[in-house]
Amino acid sequence: MEDFEKLYKEYYPRVYAFLYKLCHDREMTEEMTQDTFYELYKSLHKYNGSCKMFTFIASIAKNVYYKHVRKKHVEYIDIELLSEIQDSSDTPEEACLRKMRSKEIRHVIEMLPRNYRDVVVLRVYADLAFPDIANTLGISTSSAKVIFHRAKKIISEELFSKNDL
Repeated sequence: MEDFEKLYKEYYPRVYAFLYKLCHDREMTEEMTQDTFYELYKSLHKYNGSCKMFTFIASIAKNVYYKHVRKKHVEYIDIELLSEIQDSSDTPEEACLRKMRSKEIRHVIEMLPRNYRDVVVLRVYADLAFPDIANTLGISTSSAKVIFHRAKKIISEELFSKNDL
């Protein structure tokens, strides 16, 4: 039990941040974080050390998120790749443009196939290395890299075509 408490204290902030970046709702994030650690407690015996502990926990958190989305009929995923934090030197116009660009990126990411979205989320928000992403999703490391680069290409092309009009 002491070991689990150490895991909880060490990984709680990182799991919370990961889930918050997906749903942007503090109450829902708190609930999903608790569910993640409950599921971790139940399945800790399955951890075999073949991946980093956070990779194992991120996989559980991702599944908790998907389960929660299905159960609550919530909008699928809300990812922000660009910070909406306003720079103090931004003019109101610059701040508005930054926010609009961020919404465009979120919209494009939401349209990606689920396997592409999963890789982008784990790479950008969980800050996982490609071998850890591969382990989490049950794919090869090279597949994770290819999917990530294809997703970036799709995002770039889509944003470029929107701005080209």
